[in-house]
Amino acid sequence: MSEVQAVTDLRATTAAYTLALADDALVMAQRMGEWVSRAPQIEEDVALANIGLDLLGQARSLLTHAGSLMDPPRTEDDLAYWRDEREFRNVQLVERSWGEPERDFGVVMVRLLVLSTYQHELYGALVHSSDDVLAAVAAKAVKEVDYHQDHARMWVLRLGDGTPESHARTLAALEREWPYVDELFDDAHLTPELVAAGVAVDPGSLRDAVDRRVRAVLAEATLTEPEVGPAVTGGRRGVHTEQMGYLLAEMQHLARSHPGATW
Repeated sequence: MSEVQAVTDLRATTAAYTLALADDALVMAQRMGEWVSRAPQIEEDVALANIGLDLLGQARSLLTHAGSLMDPPRTEDDLAYWRDEREFRNVQLVERSWGEPERDFGVVMVRLLVLSTYQHELYGALVHSSDDVLAAVAAKAVKEVDYHQDHARMWVLRLGDGTPESHARTLAALEREWPYVDELFDDAHLTPELVAAGVAVDPGSLRDAVDRRVRAVLAEATLTEPEVGPAVTGGRRGVHTEQMGYLLAEMQHLARSHPGATW
């Protein structure tokens, strides 16, 4: 392989890896926005909106970087609004509904706990990436997701060790979300060469730390880890749940209705 080809391949694989991380943040941000005006407290409306904005900011930075590595280059708007469902590489955990039509708040906090714990370990490792942009994005994001994890932990403790009803509903939320946790550690979206080059982090290497931190919260909240097997997933390969199409239709509607518009 020529040196030029090697550099081209590294750019392409870095773009694909970065895009997967961006899509996780972008889709979760869209889901968090659905809770504005629907949270159990006014203060929680604000908190969830701010968490969603943090995730959106991470997504924008990552999408911009991924797009700059593509040939031809693409903008963050190109990647957010003009890709179809099968082109998104987010895990299925973040795209699923909150338990429609009731929108269960326990599901929000369980999902946020798992995702933010994973992202905290991920970004904490990516601050040492040989890709300067990824390292810079991670250095900012790791502080944000630390707050997200603390916020989710507070609520899981409150709900899990609260009333019999809140305990039962949080257990039900755990059982609903748990089958989708394994996909966070799927390495299908990156090549071993990318890890060897110091650009990416092997998600499997994060598993023990994430499991340990999540289990500590569950134990403190008097919750037991569900005995359920992993779901059949494929988000990293562009295979999504039926809810993903509805989410994208809402998220992309304005841009696609008025192509080329600016505001």
